[in-house]
Amino acid sequence: MVKAKTAPDVWLIVAVVSLLAIGIVMVYSAGAVVAFHDYGDSFYFVKRQLLFAGLGLAAMFVTMNVDYHVWKRYSKVGLVVCFCLLIIVLIPGIGNVRGGARSWLGIGSFGIQPSEFMKLAMVTFLAYLLSQSQHTITNFTKGLLPALGIMGLAFGMIMLQPDLGSGTVMVGASLLLIFISGARIQHLLGLAMVGVAGLVGLILAAPYRMDRITGFLDPWKDPLGTGYQIIQSLYAIGPGGLTGLGLGASRQKYNYVPEPQTDFIFAILAEELGFIGCITVIILFLILVWRGMRAALTAPDSFGSLLGAGIVGIVAVQVIINIGVVIGLMPVTGITLPLISYGGSSLTLMLTALGILLNISRYAR
Repeated sequence: MVKAKTAPDVWLIVAVVSLLAIGIVMVYSAGAVVAFHDYGDSFYFVKRQLLFAGLGLAAMFVTMNVDYHVWKRYSKVGLVVCFCLLIIVLIPGIGNVRGGARSWLGIGSFGIQPSEFMKLAMVTFLAYLLSQSQHTITNFTKGLLPALGIMGLAFGMIMLQPDLGSGTVMVGASLLLIFISGARIQHLLGLAMVGVAGLVGLILAAPYRMDRITGFLDPWKDPLGTGYQIIQSLYAIGPGGLTGLGLGASRQKYNYVPEPQTDFIFAILAEELGFIGCITVIILFLILVWRGMRAALTAPDSFGSLLGAGIVGIVAVQVIINIGVVIGLMPVTGITLPLISYGGSSLTLMLTALGILLNISRYAR
């Protein structure tokens, strides 16, 4: 067993804590108006965010100090538990419907999203599976198909909710693992074509998804309907300029930008803190990805490398999609910005996963 270094990657810790601090400030600033209107307390969202940030930091401290090889031992159990949760959440009367998707388990306003747990469980299991079968990964039937089958089953169950955003993040991080483990390019290209065909089928099967595509291509065709979110987001970003209108000075958070504290918090950040604020956040995410991949690539074994890359993949895919949606480069998917957006289970699970990544950095060669 390789002995751990005395401390985890400092750059990685600084990036995570800085993004979390910015997120807490922005959750209050972006969500105060909605919180007062809906709950009579402008601090409603930020108080809950602080609670979950505390729980997440405690979980991050634990996972940062637990040998990451432990997760290899429990990867199968974790995956089975998450599959069970995905089944339970679909049962009427047990799973709660929010935003048109039956994707929550809990009581009242407190709940968890099993799909969030599945992201981490899936990359952990695939890291274990692929590290055990790297010699056969170039064989489609023996090496690639089992990983794709498990990933596809989880994606299908998530889509029954339906939750295309979480499913896309899980698939994106999983495919990154499969690519890094040494899968053949021709297999991945064939898979990509099948995936595109499947995505087109999913879009055509649900009218609201087709509306999002048309709204993305021409938001002004229906400015009060399918194009509303993108238009209001761009109205927030535009006036921000170089330095922004000032913290708390957003106009679009007054019931113009939908979900300003979650999916579109980056638009409010751009309006209040301007280009400088946006670039600062993006640089912090780039540092997180850089140091995370460095830890993964220098891990002492293939399981650590793949697990670290999978965790970085979850963060990177979410960031790319969220910011892409906010600035109008992608259709609206309902994905939060890691460590910045308001959210209980997503924030806690993200910090837990980053704690594992920090532990991997302790073993880096």
